[in-house]
Amino acid sequence: MPEDAPVFERVALIGAGLIGSSLARAARATHAAKAVVVTDASETVRARVRELGFADVVATSAAEAVVGADLVIVCVPVGVQGEVAAEIAPALGTAAVVSDVGSVKGAVVRAMAPHLPAHVHFVPAHPVAGTEQSGPDAGFATLFQNRWCILTPPQDADEAAVAKVRAFWERLGSKVEIMTPEHHDLVLAITSHLPHLIAYNIVGTADDLQTVTEGEVIKFSAGGFRDFTRIAASDPTMWRDVFLANRDAVLEVLGRFTEDLAYLQRAIRWGEGDKLFDLFSRTRAIRRSIIESGQETAAPDFGRHAAAESKPVPIPRPYGGGE
Repeated sequence: MPEDAPVFERVALIGAGLIGSSLARAARATHAAKAVVVTDASETVRARVRELGFADVVATSAAEAVVGADLVIVCVPVGVQGEVAAEIAPALGTAAVVSDVGSVKGAVVRAMAPHLPAHVHFVPAHPVAGTEQSGPDAGFATLFQNRWCILTPPQDADEAAVAKVRAFWERLGSKVEIMTPEHHDLVLAITSHLPHLIAYNIVGTADDLQTVTEGEVIKFSAGGFRDFTRIAASDPTMWRDVFLANRDAVLEVLGRFTEDLAYLQRAIRWGEGDKLFDLFSRTRAIRRSIIESGQETAAPDFGRHAAAESKPVPIPRPYGGGE
């Protein structure tokens, strides 16, 4: 295949949130698809997609969007992916590839696979990329560059279909890894899901304390707390579904985290500075390794400049995707 040849002829994206709208923009910018079809359950969102112009076709329904598509990517919260699979199943073409972008894979496979006909190929995927923003205005074509995309194909998946999905994500700039759904869910529970849970919890605690401190928690928030609030601003529908769908893995790592937190509590209580220093030194080294691997920047403020960040227009997002 020539380097500039489309990987897929017609890509249908169901859901125009951050991930869906970024996929549309990236697929067009990199010529990964000859035509990009986008739909969303919200007419307001569909109208905004037409205004922004990042889709060749804006379909009025998921079933309409997948007609003639050789790649369908479901970009909706994990809690409704099964419903979407049931809706599009009768309209899927022979040998079409169906994928998704959910950050939970075991539950998604169980929800979607039973609805998909035998004549299509199912290759679940998770682009490990995102921001706290949502909606079609939030997307951008470079979101996936130098980021990981994890594929979790079934054991009997068609190798050619898996290879094409890999090639698609690589064209968008992603690095691709393949693993089982179960392993994926355990890895993401510690690298993504638990950090979000902690962020939601600590920001909620700060909100409770505002009455005690007369608002000074917010007024004098330092960099660490501000970063927690950035994570905690993520789409609530998506993250509610993530925690319920990945319940077992999240509870497993949360139990380990609770034990480690108790260890720190004891060290502080008994003045065991050496234990604190050893842990902080080890975690500092992990931060350096993340920067060295290209998954973060060492620039001040993490390279983010709040004043320059755009503020997307708030739009209803029943199909908004995310990390």
